[in-house]
Amino acid sequence: MKYSVQLYTVRDALQSDLLGTIRRLAEIGFTQVEPYNFVVQADEFAAALAETGVTAPTGHAPLLSGDQDEIFAAARRLGMKTVLDPHLPEEHWQNAETVRGIAARLNAAAKKGAEYGIRVGYHNHWWELETSIEGISALEYFAGLLDPEVVLEVDTYWAAVGGEDPAALLKRLGGRVVAIHIKDGPSTRDTSAQLPAGQGTMDVWGIIDAAASLEVPVLEFDDYAHDIFDGLSASLRFLQAGPAAAAGEAEAR
Repeated sequence: MKYSVQLYTVRDALQSDLLGTIRRLAEIGFTQVEPYNFVVQADEFAAALAETGVTAPTGHAPLLSGDQDEIFAAARRLGMKTVLDPHLPEEHWQNAETVRGIAARLNAAAKKGAEYGIRVGYHNHWWELETSIEGISALEYFAGLLDPEVVLEVDTYWAAVGGEDPAALLKRLGGRVVAIHIKDGPSTRDTSAQLPAGQGTMDVWGIIDAAASLEVPVLEFDDYAHDIFDGLSASLRFLQAGPAAAAGEAEAR
């Protein structure tokens, strides 16, 4: 399986040296990245991807507040297949009427995206899972309102922070989920406590197995107390070693 990395993870390095950062991620072993804010840096991203051979199958952009034509044109230029709206604040997820409005707007964005050959979706935080609407989480209520072509990228760490079992959530959402964010740590809102994959409380392999329609597994740190490239390297080594190696290490401990 090819693993991607959300470039927010390396935002400081990216700001000072975009090409050098993509090169370093490629040297670690990443063949895919998930850009954010890519419209304003489309030229730089296009050049970096071309030079390194790294691809960007997914990207984050404010579909529900930005210029969609501009977003989709930049995504197509960068070879993206899917653009995900990364964030709508907590107050938007408190009642059925507002969530229905979000779904309607994303469904409309999907129709425009199709004109560019781009699929659209949404990426969650914890609050979409903490809030309940008609007996289910706001995220699941939202998913039930989406047109079939609209997808989800489930941030499995934030799902756990929101009180959900990420693997069970992925099974319920089924084929709607084509990408996931893989993180580890104590499953709290303290982002500075996040850890490389396999070193925290998350059942990483159970989560991956539960995502039946997974196309793009994306590594991410919101923050990390140590060298971020070392953290990404450790995470990628854990994932590339596979579940059998992880089980063996656990038995040895």
